[in-house]
Amino acid sequence: MKKAKLEARNALAKYLEQNNMRKTVERFAVLDAAYSLDTLFTIEELRHILEGYGFPVSRATIYNSLKLFQELRLIACHRLSQGIRYEAVYSRNNHCHQICTSCGKITNIASDEVLSAVGNMKFKRFNMESFSLYVYGMCSSCAAKQQKGHKKATRNGVVCRRINIKHDKK
Repeated sequence: MKKAKLEARNALAKYLEQNNMRKTVERFAVLDAAYSLDTLFTIEELRHILEGYGFPVSRATIYNSLKLFQELRLIACHRLSQGIRYEAVYSRNNHCHQICTSCGKITNIASDEVLSAVGNMKFKRFNMESFSLYVYGMCSSCAAKQQKGHKKATRNGVVCRRINIKHDKK
């Protein structure tokens, strides 16, 4: 079991004990499934993973579990243009993402410079606990497709103009 996943399970178990809450199999299954992913995920994606494990769980159970995990800072919620995504963040609350505005692909950025710069910022009357940074742009795959499509459209445009000219002469 990954170290972060094990620590997250222990933090959840400790919280549930201290607050006289039940340690349900469902809560731990949702946590395990979330920590099995290395990327951002939706409730539906998490539900499909749980079903794949042979452990069907209702949307309400997943939603309520994720809400609890957010309070414990085991999971982060990201409100993006593609919709709400969640991410397992235990032991790495400060992080950066790059988001392709064309295909929607989201990847983590490991940048010590950014982490240091934001971490060292002084805020007026505010104590920073954690941060997420989103960098929007176009991934290399989409940029290559767009460039290829642009060249093809230009060639087609020339062909179309020639056809239109011939058509106008008749």
